[in-house]
Amino acid sequence: MRELALHLLDIAENSVAAKAKNIRITVQEDTRSDRLKMVVTDDGCGMTPEMVKQVVDPFVTSRTTRKVGLGIPLLKEAAEACNGGLEIQSEVGKGTTLTVDFQRSHIDRMPLGDLAATFLNLLISSPSVNWVFDVKFNDREFVFDDAPIKEALNGCPFTEPAILTFLRQMLESGIESIQPEPSELTNDVSIPVRRRS
Repeated sequence: MRELALHLLDIAENSVAAKAKNIRITVQEDTRSDRLKMVVTDDGCGMTPEMVKQVVDPFVTSRTTRKVGLGIPLLKEAAEACNGGLEIQSEVGKGTTLTVDFQRSHIDRMPLGDLAATFLNLLISSPSVNWVFDVKFNDREFVFDDAPIKEALNGCPFTEPAILTFLRQMLESGIESIQPEPSELTNDVSIPVRRRS
């Protein structure tokens, strides 16, 4: 996977497979501490301590559709290569929290990717889950909770074209509203540099 948003999608789909009814995804960028942290918390079936230890092994997976589960091991490796790490806390019957942390400006950190598209994909693919998306940049924050929207829609599916457009615009504008000012990125080595030809 070339974008962190795709890793979030993979982890969240694992939470859905673990029968979670409530899933919260937090993405926090802080230029002052030079950290990028992502957290996925669910109330699914959870894992035993033994399974938590094994889950970073690429040859251990609970899936029956493929023999090798590479998502979490690859994410862990990517985080450690960027002066970060990955931690999983889980309890059987209560749920799981996965936290991954990167040095934000590290030259090898993969791009965040399209968070709005990732969140929209999750909303559509698992409508029975209560999704909360929390995106932070320094002191600014955008929180999206689908519960009030579902209540207002009174059973109308998110896949209706007008609703889909509304959700996409809401997510995109919310995430855009907290994006950094140029002055906040003065010394940010992750900014792509355009060269004149």
